[in-house]
Parts: sequence; structure tokens; C-alpha cells
Amino acid sequence: MKISVIGTGYVGLVTGTCLAETGNEVLCIDIDKSKVEKMQKGEVPIYEPHLDVLFHRNIKANRLRFSTLLEEGIEHGDIIFLALPTPEDEDGSADLSYVLGCASDIGKLLKKYKVIVDKSTVPVGTAERVTKAISSETDVEFDVVSNPEFLREGFAVDDFLKPERIVIGSSSEKAIELMEKLYKPFVRSGNPVIIMDEKSAELTKYAANSFLATKITFMNEIANFCEKVGADVDKVRAGMGTDSRIGKRFLFPGIGYGGSCFPKDVKALYKSGKDSGYDFDILNAVIKVNDIQKKILIPRIESYFNNDISGKTFAIWGLAFKPETDDIREAPALYIIESLLSKGANVQVFDPEAMPNVKRKFGDKISYALNKVEATINADALIICTEWSLFRTPDFEKLKSNLKQPVIFDGRNLYDLEEIEKEGFYYSSIGRKTIKQ
Repeated sequence: MKISVIGTGYVGLVTGTCLAETGNEVLCIDIDKSKVEKMQKGEVPIYEPHLDVLFHRNIKANRLRFSTLLEEGIEHGDIIFLALPTPEDEDGSADLSYVLGCASDIGKLLKKYKVIVDKSTVPVGTAERVTKAISSETDVEFDVVSNPEFLREGFAVDDFLKPERIVIGSSSEKAIELMEKLYKPFVRSGNPVIIMDEKSAELTKYAANSFLATKITFMNEIANFCEKVGADVDKVRAGMGTDSRIGKRFLFPGIGYGGSCFPKDVKALYKSGKDSGYDFDILNAVIKVNDIQKKILIPRIESYFNNDISGKTFAIWGLAFKPETDDIREAPALYIIESLLSKGANVQVFDPEAMPNVKRKFGDKISYALNKVEATINADALIICTEWSLFRTPDFEKLKSNLKQPVIFDGRNLYDLEEIEKEGFYYSSIGRKTIKQ
């Protein structure tokens, strides 16, 4: 099949590359000329595990191409995916200007029947608005389908190639038939293709992300309460997770969720509720708690240093909002860095993938280490913000000799309490007792 993908961010590039992997002819369109030129030369613009292998293989096979020309994409694709940004607007709603602007342009270029697919995460009713925007510019037949993505950054390629489910929102039998044909190679193991109306499909994505964000946030509140009463959140988590109604995933406490999806989508659903006359009280609480959780380590750090961290140097391990990605959008590490800098502290950081993105934000305000060991040299304390695997088994003796004093503030609960106590560290984590020297 001939597929066009408009937008080459995380979703668009993974979508295009994985659809090419199953033999489709895919043309990806992006307005960023320099980005397109780099991709044409074989440069992958984002870090996503396994994406580079598929990317290079399908370019070589001429199944994956890139262009800046929208008209070329409209001409090429029988199915046209819109994988465009829907950033958070000032009022918390999703900004649909990119999606609707592109829809209008598509209408001006449409010459024969196409299926236009909303792949971006969009509010309920967007398919109707896209249909209206295209219809206002053309009399040519087309269908708009809502096909939300459920890709986890760090696992996006596997999630696309082996999806737990495919959601197709459409009332057109013609469009549904084409979409089912396209996705047939991905569901050979029997995972469901769920057909529903467009509005239900749009809400499914928001509901799923908001529920997961709520689950994370609830566990963070339990962790905070554990510290008040002397319980151990690891034991509580194990006791909860074995209940099949709850499950083990998304129960790990920490310093809040971040990324390109959860923060934006929770706020957008909350705002959509407001606009429709419904108050999502749970989501309002989730937003507030998560904002506080991102900086929950700061008061502890200040307290340890007698409420004066001016001139102190802090090593930070992990900058991305989660491991196996270079995405720093709404990453808790950014909030911690900003707080430390505002209080006169020095910051030296290491992350295996996200440092170029952080450097574009902070410039020379902070120091960038070549590796995790270098980041800790002459630091007054270590702060852990992302649970990359390479942080899980450090050389504690080396770490102790590098730090001015053996102090760790762990926002991801990486270390066993008994082990860290034997190693002689002051260790503050989330929802567990503080190990004191």
C-alpha cells in the first residue's frame, strides 16, 4: 500500500518506518527542510531503541522516503496519516492549529479519494473538525479516521510492530476496510482490532493515558504517606501488585511523570471536561500532586544542608523523563535543576542520551560530564532522576571517593536499603526510610 505520513516526530517517524517494514511504500513529509535533508542522508533525528535498524533498512529498500512537499505526500498516499504536534495551549487545551491548518491544505490539494488518519492525540470532536476543514476546500470524496497511537517512548518500535490492540474510529466501511488491510500484518497473533466511532476512539487515548497517570500519582501519594507513618512503599507495592485487578505495572513511586504525553493529555482531558460542563476532580488532583512531586526532593536536600545550598555542587544522574529516550519534555530533572540554580547551587549532569537536548535549554549554566563517574567528582551530593540501567549497579567505593560526602537523593528508588546502609551512605529515597550515616 502507498502511505503518506505528515510529521516526523516520535509518532510520525516510528509510524512511517514500521509501516515501511511490512512492505508498504511510505513517504514522510515534514516542513523542517534541514531535518528532511538529514533523514534523506540516513540520519535518525531521535533516539528510540531499534528504530535506526529499521530506518536504514527501509531507506535502502526504497520503501521509506522523505520530502518537504505536502502536495507530493497527498499525491502519493492512499492513506495519509496526520502525526502533527498538538502542544498544550495556554489554557491547558490541545492546540489543534497544526492539525486543522494541514487539513485545510489537504483539501486544496485533494484530487481523488483518500483516507485521512488522525494519528495525533486529539480531543473529542477533532475528526469532525478535520472533516469540516477539508470539506470547506474540496468536493472530492474522502474519509477521516481516528486511529490513536499507544506507543511508549523507549519501546515504540516493539509497540507498533506487536500492538496490544489497534483502535480504528470510523463510520465508513470503505475506510475501515483499508485500515484493517493495512494493520493485518501487525495482528497475526490475534490481538484485537477494535472498531468504534470517531469520538470514542479519540477519548480512548485520553482515557488510557489519564488513567495511567492517575495510577502513578496515587502510588506517589501512598509513598509520601509511607514516609509519614513508617511504612515501606516497596512492600506495599508488592502487596498491591499481586492483585490481578490492579496489576504490577505503573506502581513504582518516584518524582512524578513527565514526557510528551501524560502531562499534556491529562490537562487536555481536564480542559475538555470543563468546556463540556464536567469537572474531572480526579484529574485536577493528579495535575496538582504531580507538580509537587517533581520537586519533592528539593526540601530534603535543603534540610540536609541546613537550608543553605548556595555554592554547593550537585551531581545529577538522568535527565530524560524516562530511560531509553532522549525526550526531556516535562522531565522532573529539569524542575530540579531550575530549583537548584535558583538557590545558587552548581549542577553537573550526565545522561546517556538526553544531554544535547538539555544543553539547548540550559547552555553553560550547568556542567555536562562525559560519563556517570565524572559527573560525581567533587559533588556535595548525588541526585538520581532517571532510572537508566547503567545507574543501577555503581561502584559504590568509587562513588564515595568522588563525592565530598557520601550522600544520595534517589528519586527512582534504585538501591536496596540494606545494601546502601552497608556501603555507608546517607540515602533518601521515595516512600522508604531514610538511611542515615
